[in-house]
Amino acid sequence: MSVHVLHEFAPPICEADDSQGLHVALARFGAWRLTPATPTANWRQSLRDEARLRVLERDFVERERDGVQDLLADLPRHPRRFMEWYEHLALAGPGQNDRLFPWLAERAGLAAMRWFIAQEAAGEAGFDDLVALTQLKLPTRAKLELARNYWDEMGRGNPRGMHGPMLEALVRTLGLDPRPHTSVWQSLALGNLMTALAINREFAFHSVGALGVIEMTAPDRAQAVAQGLARLGVDNASRHYFELHAVLDRKHSAHWNREAILPLVEADPELIRPIAEGALMRLAAGARCFERYRAEFPET
Repeated sequence: MSVHVLHEFAPPICEADDSQGLHVALARFGAWRLTPATPTANWRQSLRDEARLRVLERDFVERERDGVQDLLADLPRHPRRFMEWYEHLALAGPGQNDRLFPWLAERAGLAAMRWFIAQEAAGEAGFDDLVALTQLKLPTRAKLELARNYWDEMGRGNPRGMHGPMLEALVRTLGLDPRPHTSVWQSLALGNLMTALAINREFAFHSVGALGVIEMTAPDRAQAVAQGLARLGVDNASRHYFELHAVLDRKHSAHWNREAILPLVEADPELIRPIAEGALMRLAAGARCFERYRAEFPET
């Protein structure tokens, strides 16, 4: 995206109730900020636009933080007890066991599945890039675990094993063209949240908690989507993204919790709260997506 395009979509004012406009703008901003580019003569205007959008992004993140504070009332302060609390989120956290996923597995038609995958792809921030951004300057043990996770995401050096292109292959197979302006704002908000946490270093530990909770809670949902795709006749190669995450994320989660989160909170218990906030923010954003998706499918 060029700087000129950034200037065109940067909103001078964003109404509080214009969630769609806000998240389309932030999604485009996130893509611009993370896409390799070359210097331009209009860099001063670019910086002004970026500052304005970063304020909108920060306002959004702070609203998300405010929204989970009630869920932190009984947050344990001891690292081991905190890990029990954190791992329990897979069972009782926001959005868990949502009825959308059994429906996708057992009853959704192809049109509904295509709509769902388009929304998921539109809100996908790129787990590999999020991990890469988050690991910057982390303590050694956590950094090494994120590095191992990143290497898996990158197919351990084999382009055919890279996770991002697997999702892109499914999108192509289903004939989808996910774009911000055709996606529901809840899906865009999920991707915008993850980008904001990973790219802003004051939210690095929030990002650790958010990424870890994805690994911990995704497998059952991925399995349900893979089952639905198989039922609808989607070929093995195209649905491999979801089948892989149904299995691999269980291993990733155990390692992430043991080698990244636990050492961080044992070394500094003050990190318990930001890690917990990040996890709950990610789960709450996911739950908001599931509710919106179900509104699209009254039969759920």
